[in-house]
Amino acid sequence: MTDKISISTPFTLPCGAVLKNRLSKAAMTEGLGDGRNRATEGHVKLYRRWAEGGAGMLLTGNVHVDRRYLERPGNVAIDGPQSAEALAALRAYAEAGTVNNTHLWMQISHAGRQTPASVSKEPVGPSDKQLDMPGAQFGKPRALTGAEIEDVIRRFAHAATIARETGFTGVQIHGAHGYLISEFLSPDVNNRTDEWGGSLENRARLLLETVRAVRKAVGADFPVSVKLNSADFQRGGFTHEDSLKVAGWLNDEHVDLVEISGGTYEQPALTGREDMTLHPERTEKRRQSTIAREAYFLEYAADIRKVVSLPLMVTGGFRTVEGMNAALQSGATDIIGLGRPLCVDPAIAAKLLCGEARETAAYEKTLRIGPGLLGPSSSIALLRGLNGWGQQAWFCLQLLRMGRGLDPDVKLGVFKAFRDYAKNEAKAAAALER
Repeated sequence: MTDKISISTPFTLPCGAVLKNRLSKAAMTEGLGDGRNRATEGHVKLYRRWAEGGAGMLLTGNVHVDRRYLERPGNVAIDGPQSAEALAALRAYAEAGTVNNTHLWMQISHAGRQTPASVSKEPVGPSDKQLDMPGAQFGKPRALTGAEIEDVIRRFAHAATIARETGFTGVQIHGAHGYLISEFLSPDVNNRTDEWGGSLENRARLLLETVRAVRKAVGADFPVSVKLNSADFQRGGFTHEDSLKVAGWLNDEHVDLVEISGGTYEQPALTGREDMTLHPERTEKRRQSTIAREAYFLEYAADIRKVVSLPLMVTGGFRTVEGMNAALQSGATDIIGLGRPLCVDPAIAAKLLCGEARETAAYEKTLRIGPGLLGPSSSIALLRGLNGWGQQAWFCLQLLRMGRGLDPDVKLGVFKAFRDYAKNEAKAAAALER
């Protein structure tokens, strides 16, 4: 027990970088990129506001290493050589996000089979297994070749190099939430029989080779982190036992921070929800003790802490200063990740640190679409989907507002948010320059 630690305590990473406090803005998709997937003035406005809001560190939303396979049309992508204009936009983004002695880490990612059909009709993955979700949101993936996998690793290293060159103060490799690296880790999705599939050692090869390539590219003094699922919460998927072994391997690679999360698009445990699929019987439930407590993944992190010495970050469900300090003092985590609270109040970190606020506003508890809006014949799967994606849309639209220099609109209805978000994504997809 380290009972003197609190959210205001500075933290020194293994590489020597110092975070001014223990609060981090977690990665959340912004959708503010232009038609060529470059950073914009919207990123500058949004991240300056967050940097001025008091958190010790900000993690960007997905910055993709291949613009053919995005999480959504408005993502930023670093895909090959960057133009002077694109580099200048990234520098402006980094400058805004590092004011107030704030760290700004670029989350680098590849969407894999979770690339929406509006971006690519044929996404890629470790195998050709398609997402088990209602509607035609995602196409059937094509399995990557061995040469393409090697190219993915080079792309991650290239993006990390650009991040350092343009003023970002660290990178996070996204190995969670059902994106490409997470797909390789999952035996449910990865049915390869070559050196990239089969045993856990083979399934983790993409992650570990990416970590090594990124470290070589950025050097020993630059923070390199990984976002890792504690589990996929899906039968046949990446298990908690798997995560313990992979965390141990990351410890051997001298990663500076591992963020513990969980779930995929099909099982979005990261938002406190479960099962968005057509087959809910395949869901592996989270521990009841974890569901009952404030942070979704804290007990899983406590297990990982037993096998690693590297720093840990837990994101998801933290709502009170008391709960955050207790988590830090337990030793289960070193950094507290906050996501949705910063969509509602971009200055909440400063308020929590100075005592002006003792808890965050959990708007997601009241953001629901009732069955009456859909009619008695509507399927349960559709209702689940509208609620899940409607909540996601509500928070995404708040980021778009702040990117325009506006305040969050907490009176926005979730059904209207769902419709407005769909229109925004269609417009962004149409604006993509190919």
